[in-house]
Amino acid sequence: MPFPFTCPHCGAGYRIKDELAGKRATCKKCEQTMTLAPPAPEVTEGGSVVHRLQERAGELEIATGDAELIEAVGGHIARYIGEPDSVFHEIISDLVHIDVHVVKPTPQRPWLTLVTSGMSERPMTTPEELEGMDYAELMMCLPPDWPIGEEFANFSDEENYWPIRGLKFLARLPHEYETWLGPGHTVPNGDPPAPFHDGTKLCCLLVVPPVGAKEGVEVLTLPDGRRVNFYSVLPLYKEEMKLKLRRGADALGAKLAELPLEQLFDPGRKNVAAKRFGLF
Repeated sequence: MPFPFTCPHCGAGYRIKDELAGKRATCKKCEQTMTLAPPAPEVTEGGSVVHRLQERAGELEIATGDAELIEAVGGHIARYIGEPDSVFHEIISDLVHIDVHVVKPTPQRPWLTLVTSGMSERPMTTPEELEGMDYAELMMCLPPDWPIGEEFANFSDEENYWPIRGLKFLARLPHEYETWLGPGHTVPNGDPPAPFHDGTKLCCLLVVPPVGAKEGVEVLTLPDGRRVNFYSVLPLYKEEMKLKLRRGADALGAKLAELPLEQLFDPGRKNVAAKRFGLF
């Protein structure tokens, strides 16, 4: 994974390939010799490594979609979650073509489910020691009465559209920033985190193993051998994000596990890390 590097002599910034770490090079700006050392990772009290994302340089890379992948992911969704009722198609796509499938609630699965297809068009930039984690798709569950419809085509209803926007942002993030996503990863809505909408205080997204679907949804193996992992995405409050950074993902997970499943999917749910009487 390329890492950011700043020339110690003149401050010029670079993106350096991993294989060049530790080597000596000449700065293009000041022509001084420098050692290409990656920065030490930023680690929180809870042991979480903090990644500061760097903007991708270059022009838009148009993606038109992989028809075979879309069909395979659609079949996987129908088999383990439910037959999609509708699909939000991207018109212009950068790097990967992200569609969002909408599965309506049923008596057996009383929540609305959003699932991406297209994130797995490209492999993520995963650490070498992680096998079978290169490809992923994401899902998010919402209350059964969550408004969803054609009014989202022009993104005018941000109060209800933000979960779709969040999923699409996360699905493109690993390719945009040459990184990866997996269980336990949290992504804030900006730095510092800002609410997704004026009507909510939720401001971060947490990636977890699949929640609210049949056993077997976890992995889709494509005909070409690609292993696509499916993950759930849970919106978080700022205090919950801080709890995870201070005490680790397991501490936050234990708090969230205390909520009934249907409450876990409710954007108006209680804040499990809110202070009460000065304590958690």
